[in-house]
Amino acid sequence: MAKDKEQYVDPGWPQHLEEGEHPVTEVVSHVPGATSPYGEDTKFPVDSSELNYVHPYTPVNRPFKR
Repeated sequence: MAKDKEQYVDPGWPQHLEEGEHPVTEVVSHVPGATSPYGEDTKFPVDSSELNYVHPYTPVNRPFKR
């Protein structure tokens, strides 16, 4: 026969909580779904003038024509 199915343990779920404590989930969050990794103060889309990104430019190495 097949092996008995082993119980799955989620490594990201806290194991040692005090009595009456609950792990933080979206149930206790003020917004539905996952919270932003950028923080609550960042509004999207961000204006391009506020970014310090410079697009790389690679000059093409072509022989000089006369």
